[in-house]
Order: sequence, then C-alpha cells, then structure tokens
Amino acid sequence: MNHENLAIVVLAAGQGTRMKSRTPKVLHRIGGRPLVGHVLHTAESLGAQVIEVVVRHERDRVVETVSSHPGVTVVDQDDVPGTGRAVQLAVDALPAGFDGDVLVLSGDVPLLDAGALSALVEQHRAAGAEATVLSALLDDATGYGRIVRDADGLVERIVEHKDASDDERAIGEINAGVYVFRAAGLRESLPRLNADNAQGELYLTDVVRLLREAGRAVAASIAADARVALGVNDRAQLSEAARILNDRIVRRWQLEGVTIQDPATTWIDDTVTLAQDVTILPNTHLLGATIVAEGATIGPDTSLTDCEVGEDAVIRRSDATLAVFGPGSTVGPFAYVRAGTTLGEGGKIGTFVESKNSQIGDGSKVPHLSYVGDATIGRHVNLGASTITANYDDVNKHRTVIEDHVHTGTHNDLVAPVRLGVGAKTGSGAVIRKDVPAGALALSVAPQRNSLGWVEKNRAGTPAADAARQAREAEEAAGGSEAKEG
Repeated sequence: MNHENLAIVVLAAGQGTRMKSRTPKVLHRIGGRPLVGHVLHTAESLGAQVIEVVVRHERDRVVETVSSHPGVTVVDQDDVPGTGRAVQLAVDALPAGFDGDVLVLSGDVPLLDAGALSALVEQHRAAGAEATVLSALLDDATGYGRIVRDADGLVERIVEHKDASDDERAIGEINAGVYVFRAAGLRESLPRLNADNAQGELYLTDVVRLLREAGRAVAASIAADARVALGVNDRAQLSEAARILNDRIVRRWQLEGVTIQDPATTWIDDTVTLAQDVTILPNTHLLGATIVAEGATIGPDTSLTDCEVGEDAVIRRSDATLAVFGPGSTVGPFAYVRAGTTLGEGGKIGTFVESKNSQIGDGSKVPHLSYVGDATIGRHVNLGASTITANYDDVNKHRTVIEDHVHTGTHNDLVAPVRLGVGAKTGSGAVIRKDVPAGALALSVAPQRNSLGWVEKNRAGTPAADAARQAREAEEAAGGSEAKEG
C-alpha cells in the first residue's frame, strides 16, 4: 500500500520504569523482533513519505536497533519531558513545506497491523477531521488514557489515568496511543501545550482538547479487536502481547497449509518462513530466520534458531542454531546442533550427538553418542558410536577431514589435524593420531593383560572378592580354570 503525503512518527524515548529492567522498554522482544521493530515493520509497509523515530533513554542502544530499518530518521528528544515535546521535535524535523498528515505511533504498541493503520488514515481523510484517535473498548482500562466524549458522542478530550477523576476512570474506551493529525493543525497546537498535570509533562493528548476548543473536528475510530491496541508497560503485558502475536502467527501458517498439532505449545517467530505440508509437533520453537521446506516434520520438543530445513527432513527432540539440514535428513532425538553445521541430503545426526562447525555429506551418519566439531565429512560415511573429533589442543582449533565411504569403529578418538582417506576403516577403541590412507584399516591395539586374583588380594572382604573366590574354587573343583595370565 502507498499513502502519499503521510509522515509517520514513532515514539521510542521513554524508559519504561514498570518493566523494571536495564533494557529499554521498546527493545524487549516478542515474536522475533523488539517491540519497536514490530512497529517499524508495520510502518514501512504503509509507504509513507517519512518515518521518524524519537529517542532519548538509552539512546545509542535504541538507535542501533532502529538503524537496521533503512530510511528511518532519528530525532533526539531534549530534556523537556512528554509525548507532546517528542512530537513537536519530530514535526520540526519534517521536510520543509510538508503539509500532509502525521501518523503518530507508540514504540510499545506492537500488535497493530498495516491494514488497521491504513484504514485509520483513510477514515481520517474521508471524514475531513483535524485529528483522528484510535481507541479501544476494554473491560479493565487501568493504566490507560480515557477517551472523554461530549453529549453528542464526539471526542472532547483525552485524560491520562493519573489525572482522571473517578467518573473518568470508569470509562472503558481507552486511548491506544495512535493518532493521525493534519500537520498544519499540529504545528499550531504543539507550542500551546503546558505541563500542568500529575506527571509534569507535555502531553500529546492535550492537542485533542486544544483542537476542539478551536472548533476543529476530532474523530475517534474504535478498533474492531481491542487486543491490537494493547500497549506494553510491564512484563505481564509483554507476555500477553507475545501470546496474542504468536496465536496470530500460528493461525496464519495453519491457513497456509502447515499442520500445527498443538498451537498452545508451539512458538513461531514472525521472521520464520514455512512451506506447505510442514508438520510441527508439540512444544516446538521456531525462531529467528528459520526456513522450513515442504514436507518436513519438526518436533516434538525441538528448538530451531536461524536454521534451514530441507524437504521431508525430520528433526525430533533437538536443539539447533545456525545449521542447515538437507532434504530427507534426520536429526535426533536429543541432538545438540551448533552453529556452522551442515547435514547433507539423507544424512543423519542421531541420539546424543553434538556437532559444531562441521559439514556432514550426503548419506552420511553420526548415529549416536558422538561429538563432531570442526570436521569435514564426505558422502556415505558412518561414524561408530562414541566417536569424538578431538579438535582443540588447548591453544588452537584443528580440523578433521573424513573422506567418502569411511566407516569408523566404536569409541574412536580422531585427534586433529588428521585425515581419513576414501574408504578407510578403523577398529573399535582406536585413537587416530596420524592420517589414514585410502582403503586402509587403522588400529591402535595393545595386548590385553589379565592379573589373576587381583580382586581377592586387593578387595578382600568385599562381596565381589567373596564371589570371585567362590567362582574360582568351583572352577578348580571342576578341573581347573581355563583362565591364563597374559
């Protein structure tokens, strides 16, 4: 959509003391983005001429976040407190001669979508109003500013909760912190604001009263779904907004052809991409820039962050970050897949396997109880149970290279840097410190030595020693033990 002659101002200067956090309120995250990130993502879709963000508290941290949105202009609020002052500075920073409409959004109201805001702007323009306020009806309006209407039902003013009388606090229509103003009327009204209120701040809401006193038309548009207008002021409201957003995301993907078995325990970031016929099982979290291709099954009890999953792959009871899983691959249960892992088509990372910064080729398997770090593994390799790539010498990381069709025995230590050539084999319990040529069998075998009578001599009086003595005497009575000391 494209709204010509529209400027958008996002208010993100406040500290948010009720969050009780070192993190600025607008940088708290839900659905894969900070609160202000959701607001900017929506603002960008409106096609406005200008988008400004007003900052103050933890200024540099907020600017670092909003700067990831190209075309956003940062406006610094000065020592004068209040939303009215923030908007005044933003209006002063608009391009010279701008005479369109100014849409004011709050950086802590993340659930508004582009459709609702576009409808608000269009309604404002169709009505010829000087200002239009987005409102919502709540059963419990505690903490929110109230919309006060006159006898004819027209908007008269907005009163903040701390400044409201008992009768005004009984009003259920709240101010959602979203406004559309004509720029000219806004410029006239902002310099007339004063801080005669409980907070000692310049309230933007007082502009509504000033416009009405000047005989200008002010409209209010009641949101069809009150939840989209909810602001975030504390951790309880943060989790409430996160749940609402997640429910919306889950339903959207269900309607796109994704099977989500248990929406209540499934969390999907707004930045995730899913294909048709993906199946998501209970207690699964898909986070960041994760992409899941058609036919893949994820879960149960699985978390993927910034991962890419190929067609028909299956990932069960596993945790993975910054990893790529090829078509038809399988992972888990109980696998820990760290950054830089790539699993080829039809490959397997199995039970109690950890991998890091490793490329595992097509058809290759790391079935169970293994660690693969800083390794390059070719095609159709099978690593035996409890295979470890010993990649760290206490100073530097080293790489292990395992070429195509290698099979290792159980309980192998591959001490990097080392290379196992095409088709090589290793025996059980091998410690591989030297390169293994193609097709060779590598063994590190020491003769087994049995020290007869050791338990009886060294653990005398224990149940094990008594049992061993009885067994020895029984063998001697039967004609002598076949055990030989090596």
